[in-house]
Amino acid sequence: WVLYISSLNGSVSGNEEGAPGQQHQSFPWVVTLLAGVLITTIVVDVIGNLLVIVSVFRNRKLRKAGNAFVVSLALADLVVAIYPYPLVLTAIFHDGWIAGYIHCQISGFLMGLSVIGSIFNITGIAINRYCYICHSLKYDKLFSNSNTMCYVVLVWALTILAIVPNWFVESLQYDPRVYSCTFAQSVSSLYTITVVVVHFILPIGIVTYCYLRIWILVIQVRRRVKPDSRSKIKPHDLRNFLTMFVVFVLFAVCWAPLNLIGLAVALDSRLSRAIPEWLFTASYFMAYFNSCLNAVVYGVLNHNFRKEYKRILCCFVPLRHRLVCPSGRSGLVARPPPYTWDTNTHRCEGLCASAASCSNPI
Repeated sequence: WVLYISSLNGSVSGNEEGAPGQQHQSFPWVVTLLAGVLITTIVVDVIGNLLVIVSVFRNRKLRKAGNAFVVSLALADLVVAIYPYPLVLTAIFHDGWIAGYIHCQISGFLMGLSVIGSIFNITGIAINRYCYICHSLKYDKLFSNSNTMCYVVLVWALTILAIVPNWFVESLQYDPRVYSCTFAQSVSSLYTITVVVVHFILPIGIVTYCYLRIWILVIQVRRRVKPDSRSKIKPHDLRNFLTMFVVFVLFAVCWAPLNLIGLAVALDSRLSRAIPEWLFTASYFMAYFNSCLNAVVYGVLNHNFRKEYKRILCCFVPLRHRLVCPSGRSGLVARPPPYTWDTNTHRCEGLCASAASCSNPI
């Protein structure tokens, strides 16, 4: 990813990269638009992905082996919102990179780590869903808790391994057109194509195969072609699959323009002059925006995530302002107490249970 981006950076629109601090003339409305998109991305990214991580650890129904990849994906998205994106936003406001060389290097590295980690985790989610629905008898053995943790570690090991070669090619440089630091070295067309295939096309192909097989099985079950498979696909399993499928589609849509531009330039360098700068910049920020979408998708399409989001957010609302909050049971209750004492378990239970806020009434 970082390699073929660097190839674009040196060729698209005939502009050249420079050292941190180089300025680039942009229309005021363009700067305002890019800043608005990035601010929205950062805010939704941080809040949304923190909600995802906390929800999985709080909600027993969400503490499943397969959701380890969801947490891992949320961490990958969170990384860029905490460090690289704020630096890019600063560069937008100052019309140039002012953070210095070291931050430029780290920022570009973390961006590459995030995007490659994201696509590899999405691939892991697809394989997990495929095994769960299409090979349910083998699923518990393949995705035990210990095995799943090993898979997550493997995903990040492969992610780091995919980035390491970039350090041996060239250093990072600041691209004033996108206010970002990327790996800015000239690479051969063959090498660029290889990177695009390994980091994007191959994972997309694997995910497409997994979800296509799941769709085929779902259609067969619905048409009763395989009546004995009816018990394999429960309504909530189908909803979870659809949620992850939407996450994949959004990632592919947001990252496809940048990948297609990179692939086109690698195949025919003459196309670099035909690609307008606005398209390159738009594709870049479109890819940035993807990091905040997953948490929104979970909240919209997954009932358990949506319910847990509400419970977590209610913890930050003063009790007197809580008109409706989700209870521990299904449905909603008006003005529920933030905590109660369970006489059977002798534990503090509730939305915001803590030792400081709940005590034994006996």
